[in-house]
Amino acid sequence: MDRVLMVERQAEMRMREALLCGVCCWAAGVVLCGCAQTGRHETLYQVSTLAALMDGRYDGLTTVADLRTRGDLGIGCFHALDGEMILLDGRCFRVSADGQVRQAGPRDTMPFAAVTFFEAEKGWPLAAGWTFEQCRNELDSRLPTANLPYAIRITGRFAYVKTRSVPKQAKPYPPLVKVAEHQPTFEFRDVEGVMVGFRLPEYLSGVNMAGYHLHFLTADRTGGGHVLDFTAEDARIEIDDCSRFDLVLPTDEAFGKADLSKANRDVETVER
Repeated sequence: MDRVLMVERQAEMRMREALLCGVCCWAAGVVLCGCAQTGRHETLYQVSTLAALMDGRYDGLTTVADLRTRGDLGIGCFHALDGEMILLDGRCFRVSADGQVRQAGPRDTMPFAAVTFFEAEKGWPLAAGWTFEQCRNELDSRLPTANLPYAIRITGRFAYVKTRSVPKQAKPYPPLVKVAEHQPTFEFRDVEGVMVGFRLPEYLSGVNMAGYHLHFLTADRTGGGHVLDFTAEDARIEIDDCSRFDLVLPTDEAFGKADLSKANRDVETVER
C-alpha cells in the first residue's frame, strides 16, 4: 500500500513540474513576443546604402513582398531606377519618370529602400505658407535629439509641391549624379496628398541621406515623386523615432569592389 501511495505522489509531483514548466515557457514566450513586437515598431530597416546607389548600383536587391514584412511606411527606388517608391499604409506605389503612379507588384524589386512600421509619437499642424525649409527648421527645433532617425508623415493640403522622378537606366549604369542632370520634375498646386520619409542624423551620411528625405503621393494617387520643395496650406506632420537600425548590405562582387568614398560629395546635388 505504501508503495502504491509513493508511486502516486511521484506521478503527482511530475505532473506539477510539467505544469509549472509549461506556464514558465508560456510567460517567456509572451515576454519575447512583446519585445519582438516593440522592436519591430522601433526599427528602421534599410536595404543597401545611398553611397552604393550614387555609384550606379541599380540592380534590385529586395522585393516589395519582403519589404512589406519589414514596414508599412517608407521610400526607395525600383530596379534600374525605374521610378520612385512610396510605401504607404502597407501599399507600395511607383512614380515613374512620365509622372504616372502605378501600384507595384509583390515581385517588383528595389536596389535601395528604407521602411519602418509607423506609429506616430508626436504631431502638430504646419503653419499655412511654410516652405519645406521652414518646416525642416521647425521640426529640428522640436526634436528631443538630433541623433536618432525619425520616420515622418505629412498629410493634408499643399499650396505647392515640386517633385522629381528618374528615368529607367540601361547597363552599364551611369552614376546617379549624371542621371540627375536629366531628371523630369513635376509641379502641383493646391493639391491634397501625403509625404512620407525620414530625417536622419549627420553621422549616417552616405549610408542614407543626412537630413530630410521625403516622397510625395497625391490623395487621388495620380502623381507624386521625390520631394524637392513644397509650401504647406493645411497640413499636419507626425513623427516616429527609430531607435534600432537594421542595414542589409549587398554581397555581390561589384559592391565589394566599388569605391564609395567619393559618393557623399554628390549627394547634395542629386537629392536637392
